[in-house]
Amino acid sequence: MKKYIFIIFYLSIAVSTLSLSARDDNSDSVRDFISEQMPLSVRVNHADTLGKIGLPHPYSVPCVQGMFQDMFYWDTYFTNLGLISIGDTVQAKNNVDNILYVINILGYMPNATDRGMFNRSQPPYASMMVADIYDITHDREWLGRALPVLEKEYDFWMTKRITPNGLNRHGNSATDKELSDFYGYMTTRFPHLKWEIPDSERIRQGSHFLSEAESGWDFTPRFDFRCEDFNPVDLNSNLYIYEKNFERFYKELGLKDSKKWTKIADKRAKLMRKLMKNPADGLYYDYDFINGRLSSVYSSSVFNLMWAGLLTGSEAKAVMNNLNRLEMACGIVACEPTDRNYTYQWDAPNAWASFNVMAIMALDRYGYKDDARRIAEKYVRSIDSIYQSTGNLWEKFNGITGSIDVNSEYEMPPFMGWTAGAYMYSSDYIRNNQ
Repeated sequence: MKKYIFIIFYLSIAVSTLSLSARDDNSDSVRDFISEQMPLSVRVNHADTLGKIGLPHPYSVPCVQGMFQDMFYWDTYFTNLGLISIGDTVQAKNNVDNILYVINILGYMPNATDRGMFNRSQPPYASMMVADIYDITHDREWLGRALPVLEKEYDFWMTKRITPNGLNRHGNSATDKELSDFYGYMTTRFPHLKWEIPDSERIRQGSHFLSEAESGWDFTPRFDFRCEDFNPVDLNSNLYIYEKNFERFYKELGLKDSKKWTKIADKRAKLMRKLMKNPADGLYYDYDFINGRLSSVYSSSVFNLMWAGLLTGSEAKAVMNNLNRLEMACGIVACEPTDRNYTYQWDAPNAWASFNVMAIMALDRYGYKDDARRIAEKYVRSIDSIYQSTGNLWEKFNGITGSIDVNSEYEMPPFMGWTAGAYMYSSDYIRNNQ
């Protein structure tokens, strides 16, 4: 009997070793593919045209070919994670310098460098990108040039996207015609929308839709098609990071008034705790400031809170106790699965690179390293499997089945960008936390 148990034990080790070896082989294949393909997603365009703004440095686009051939704002943060992982700090810095260049000209970074997207921004990540580059180069002179540009962008959010309660929302600067046209476009993504409505209603609803495009979560049940009425959890978490980064950058540069940023960040944290935290379950939700109530949708935006270090230990534990509402067999899904009136691409079962990385970073920050590693393994395993079956990386995937059977509002493109960045970050995390 004892001999039999030893045989089973050693067989199980052998199977596990083969499984790990196969996974490592697949991961190496994907990492090699990313290292080969990422340089092919770099573009050069120095001259302004009718359609695009010229950029001083080479810039990364999300797709090697086909859709998305402009530089996109929040995508670039995750793309840079991949560039840093493969050792291409030069291109990562090029991307950041391009974003700073655009902010300096416009006062904000638009959704993308296509002029058709200048009427909105995207989730703010420039400060985090600057921090990532500074942590590598320790170039105080460069940081000193970047700081006033970041403050200019922060002023945009605090003047153009502020609400009466002191928290921020998403918005846009589109003309009435652009809003009406955008509503018309939305009828192709949501067939239930009716065109035969008054012009004023098309403009009003078009404005909510375009502001939701600024959120990056276009489109999601989080905002009930009324994005401008909400203080989003992730947007305000990111701006909290800006405030904490300003505190740090001021100290790094030996500037006075770093403490003012401490006070501003603390004020935001208190407001978010007051307005966004549900006392019943201890969790944070987007706040509908028009109707004075919390959203009923629990989403992976909560990981931005933890990534920002905004939660107390007990609040982070509440997120952990509810992790199964967002963590599925193959990764983190956008929102807690439930019945919806409509199908959204930023909802379950869809899993996106952005918040899977956020979850890993968030859990690691609060010491939940085993959970962070588990999610990293799920993400890597899913992308490995998809790459093996399709030969490519994709914009999003199914967090329940681990396939590319997803809810899409347009034809899903093969993707490099943030999928590559998230993969490299996740596989690095696994290797560094054995």
